[in-house]
Amino acid sequence: MTQVPSFAVVSGEQVAGVLHGKEKQVTGVVEAAYRLHGEGRTINPDSYFLRFPDRPSARIIALPASIGQPVDVHGIKWISSFPENVAAGLPRASAVLILNDTTNGYPLACLESSIISAARTAASAALAATTLAAARGVTPRRAGFVGTGLIARYIHTYLAANGLSFDDVGVFDLDRGHAEGFGGYLALAGEDRVTIHDDAESLIAASDLVVLATIAGEPHLHAPELLAHNPLVLHVSLRDLSPEIILSSCNILDDVEHCLKAGTSPHLAEQLSGGRSFVDGTLCDVLDGRVTPPAGRPVVFSPFGLGVLDLAVASYVYDEVNASGDLRTVPGFFHELKRHG
Repeated sequence: MTQVPSFAVVSGEQVAGVLHGKEKQVTGVVEAAYRLHGEGRTINPDSYFLRFPDRPSARIIALPASIGQPVDVHGIKWISSFPENVAAGLPRASAVLILNDTTNGYPLACLESSIISAARTAASAALAATTLAAARGVTPRRAGFVGTGLIARYIHTYLAANGLSFDDVGVFDLDRGHAEGFGGYLALAGEDRVTIHDDAESLIAASDLVVLATIAGEPHLHAPELLAHNPLVLHVSLRDLSPEIILSSCNILDDVEHCLKAGTSPHLAEQLSGGRSFVDGTLCDVLDGRVTPPAGRPVVFSPFGLGVLDLAVASYVYDEVNASGDLRTVPGFFHELKRHG
């Protein structure tokens, strides 16, 4: 007799409960997913953007993906970005993720995914920071954050959990109040010296690790001389740097085809230069020792944010909640299961 598939809902509270304090484990999950992707054992189609003519700053993005053994799951993340939410006291982004069984295709669960998305983004950034710093032989001691939202907070948490500590942390945000609030968080998180900067340029000059976590839709940092001191730049928001800065840097991407789309800074650099020779490799190339980024040039890591990373972290969360006995299934979710009634 065929077993009726079950369907579960995993709340944000449950997701946070699983992930809190597990930053090193989650970074390991993300690294394993990157390696599977590098081995061709994933499917990661283009993201699909739903945009609104009357609200050009808002969008909802669908990220379908599939990841092979040992994760073995299909799924899709549906994530919205409505920047106007911040003024109303709500986070900019909200998301859900559906996991599908690889045998029969039935959805297994719906998980609140804004936390999963933030965690996989932060784990990717921390993995890149530690991997690239080790490959260059340079340990960053002065960090700078441009943009001070949820993603910046998660990235700081994951950097610290992965062994990076700083003598000084710089902060800049277009909203001074947000910058000061993030500075207060950093002090509570144990950072002894926090500097609020009046502009992104002064912050970058004072930092050897720069985290760009903004909602910029087009480049606002233009002069290659900004990176003359050869920092490591985590270009998480993808559209902050001019193509001239990209072309004068060592560029490590998470996936070449995905990063060179949708008006990202690397995409603009490709259009300006007429080629892709400025791309030095992927993070997986560095992990596997095929590419060694130099200490004597600025290094920019541009991660498009692969759906397979969301799937890997979501699968980890699902398995942990299921193993704990706290998985909340929805009785009768699948109803019409007989072919002829």
